[in-house]
Amino acid sequence: MLLFCPTCANLLVIKQGFEANRFMCNSCPYVHNIRRKMVAKTYPKPKALDDILGSSEVWENVDNTEATCPKCSHTRAAFFQMQTRSADEPMTIFYKCLGCGNTWRD
Repeated sequence: MLLFCPTCANLLVIKQGFEANRFMCNSCPYVHNIRRKMVAKTYPKPKALDDILGSSEVWENVDNTEATCPKCSHTRAAFFQMQTRSADEPMTIFYKCLGCGNTWRD
């Protein structure tokens, strides 16, 4: 919870006083004693992660090549490359079997 100074509109900071904590302004002499317990918890919402290999849009306009599927031994697979690590690492190649739809990476 952010509180702002009613006098100069700067952000108030919490300082420990003699009897209780208080909100104080660093720019002007405004002080507001905290008389009750204040608790505010904010939990970040996790980002929705799309399944990179399962998304149908990913596989729409990709090339195919000769690659043996580890699941069904089909010899053709669609593929695309994606940078999954830092820029100095090689790109990761994702494959999708044209026979059974199995996905794997290289």
